[in-house]
Amino acid sequence: MSADPTPENASEKPQIYLITPPEFELSEFSSRLGQVLDAHDVACVRMSMATTDESRLSRAGDILRETCHAREVAIVMESHVLLAEKLGFDGVHLSDANKGLRKLRDTYGPDFILGAHCGTSRHDGLNAGEAGADYISFGPVGETLTGDGSHAESELFKWWSEVVEVPVVAEGVLDEDLIRTLSPITDFFGIGDEIWRHEDPSTALAKLIAAM
Repeated sequence: MSADPTPENASEKPQIYLITPPEFELSEFSSRLGQVLDAHDVACVRMSMATTDESRLSRAGDILRETCHAREVAIVMESHVLLAEKLGFDGVHLSDANKGLRKLRDTYGPDFILGAHCGTSRHDGLNAGEAGADYISFGPVGETLTGDGSHAESELFKWWSEVVEVPVVAEGVLDEDLIRTLSPITDFFGIGDEIWRHEDPSTALAKLIAAM
């Protein structure tokens, strides 16, 4: 998962980074995911499940990895580094950017994708980038009543795109207006519930892509 955020690339559309729902029925969701991957160019998929049950994570991981790799799409697992390695994932997404990122990079080498969610913190993003993260995600971008209500402003993405070379992901409560605004200043859109809540997620994603 990589992007070139240099000015000569600025006219290109951001890439799509899909995020699974926290809960799903495995056989049904793998089919829906496959349909979306067949219909659209997707850079990466993040398996982001709420459960900590290793057996359930492993079953889901095996099926979703096969679904993605059959289409030559990278897949990362949220938080569970050892399980991601065991299941043959392409990398891991750290929900806490301060958890040993530099050590993980030293341990797993340059080909293992390491992503870091940094909330709304420019400082955490810079630290994660210096520690070896392949990408930084900021969010939620949209307004939300969950958490402390904070969200990543467009100014953060504008500054990042001008100053930092590490690719950046905009995620969380996205809509067409936000995507239209952020398209010139982000490398990836992390899209999850924005499409999975719809009966036809592929069509829902097409509308968001059109807004770019």
